[in-house]
Amino acid sequence: MKVAQELRQGSTIKIGNDPFIVLKAEYNKSGRNAAVMKLKMKNLLAGNIVDTVIKADEKMDDIRLERVNAVYSYSDGTNYIFSNPETWDQIELSAEDLGDAINYLEEEMEVQIQYYEETPVSVELPTFVEREIEYTEPGLRGDTTGKALKPAKLSTGFEIQVPLFVEQGEWIKIDTRTNSYVERIKK
Repeated sequence: MKVAQELRQGSTIKIGNDPFIVLKAEYNKSGRNAAVMKLKMKNLLAGNIVDTVIKADEKMDDIRLERVNAVYSYSDGTNYIFSNPETWDQIELSAEDLGDAINYLEEEMEVQIQYYEETPVSVELPTFVEREIEYTEPGLRGDTTGKALKPAKLSTGFEIQVPLFVEQGEWIKIDTRTNSYVERIKK
């Protein structure tokens, strides 16, 4: 059992017969009202996203997802195919199951597939990935009011904000939890 106040991003819970993963959790206490948790959750079986408000002291069932190592193979247009390197079983997941992970997938990338009762439900990426900048505009000198960032396109087509000094063709380290630039890498 878990108290709602303990829920964080990535927590997995069961409400009724449905398993959910918490995408966003926000504690809120206002005036004389009881403390509540504002949650944005994804139903792991149906795939729909739900916004809800729960009392902070409400108890709910905590579930554990089984994790299996896998390697990304290819996309057939609608599904993304992974293979288990130990058993060579193929695992299919839809774009909805993957969420933001699609932005970082490259062939032969190692990931962890999360299972709920023998059903693959999502992918867990490594915390940090290294990607090459496919395209970015040159940084303008003197344009440094505050945190100076510019958009950069990765080889997967995903766009991320990077500092002005990062140039096209360079490699960067990205935090996949926040989709943010970490550092430039010498290759």
